[in-house]
Amino acid sequence: MATTFKTFLNNDIASTRTLLHEAIPITGSIVSGTYTENNIKNYAHGMFQSVYDYPYLSSSANHIFDVTVGISSGSAFQTTTSAGPATEPLYVSSQFAKKRNIYDQMAQVLVPYSSSGQVQRFDQDGNIVAGGGKINEAFFLNFSRLLQKDEIKKGSFTATFFTGGVPTAVSAAAAQAEMTIGDYGATSSFKVNSPTGEYGLLYTSSATPNINSAVGHLYYQAGIVAITASIFSNDFLKPTDFCKFGPILESGDTHITQTGSYKALLSGSTIQNFAAGIRNRIKNIQFNNTTELNSTIYFCRANVGDCNYSSNPTYLTASKIRVKGDLPFAEPVSYITTIGLYSPNNELLAVAKVSEPLKKTPSNELTLRVRLDY
Repeated sequence: MATTFKTFLNNDIASTRTLLHEAIPITGSIVSGTYTENNIKNYAHGMFQSVYDYPYLSSSANHIFDVTVGISSGSAFQTTTSAGPATEPLYVSSQFAKKRNIYDQMAQVLVPYSSSGQVQRFDQDGNIVAGGGKINEAFFLNFSRLLQKDEIKKGSFTATFFTGGVPTAVSAAAAQAEMTIGDYGATSSFKVNSPTGEYGLLYTSSATPNINSAVGHLYYQAGIVAITASIFSNDFLKPTDFCKFGPILESGDTHITQTGSYKALLSGSTIQNFAAGIRNRIKNIQFNNTTELNSTIYFCRANVGDCNYSSNPTYLTASKIRVKGDLPFAEPVSYITTIGLYSPNNELLAVAKVSEPLKKTPSNELTLRVRLDY
């Protein structure tokens, strides 16, 4: 083994960053029917549902996302009085406190606190200082790390929902009730006033995205989508349709039979029931994830006078350099096979191997490029 040590100079080290993207398609058939709900996991706490790509008891199942819903302190659903037409009484379910807690928890993580330390609501246009419209009732899709990687690529997210009618119907009426939203134009107009990093507004129109067409937020590094529940029409889920593909209404939810409004289901039913309704109205979600690959490149230079000899005992025979044979005036020869990277305390940190031994003589120079990815 050679015992040649060299110290890296500033121009011997370079750092690079590479962004790798992967297309992620999530079809509605996966989240709402392919496995007859066996890939949907409910919990005793009833605060969210988890969606898997295979039946969740399978060893090959992968977690895709969680879905839940929250109601803010500014929502009309926090009162038992009627805030709308007489045909749509707003009820308070037994899970009202949980819905409030979910909204507040998401707001604590995703929305900056006010100057007085209060939790703020999701702002429709993201301009919290200027005020404006608020998202008081929202459902959340929390994508797994497996899908989003380091972050969701800006400008790549689109989601199509059935916003009215019977979700399972294949008809012209159902087609007219579709809505596609996306973070259109986010590559140049994303927001940075979130504790989790960057986020973009979700619009209903790609042609002229504006405040009026903003319906939610996409938090790129957190992998969370917050969308106002108001995108759904009053035909969100009629009980006769709901029983076809979702959990049967629980005891105490019977008042929902009076209306097919998403408001009644949001205010008077459980989170699990509303999450099932969301899933069955997803037609397609797609985005590109991002993996940030950081690299440090070390240029290991063997100059003319470097690495021409070896301390390996077999390098010499009878006090002569073995590889020179019997030619006393021949150049010394060595072969480079390994590069070691050491700390300032002379501790071996990494080892790199070349594909084949490299011949080194006093008449040539070698530069070996070693890259560490992390």
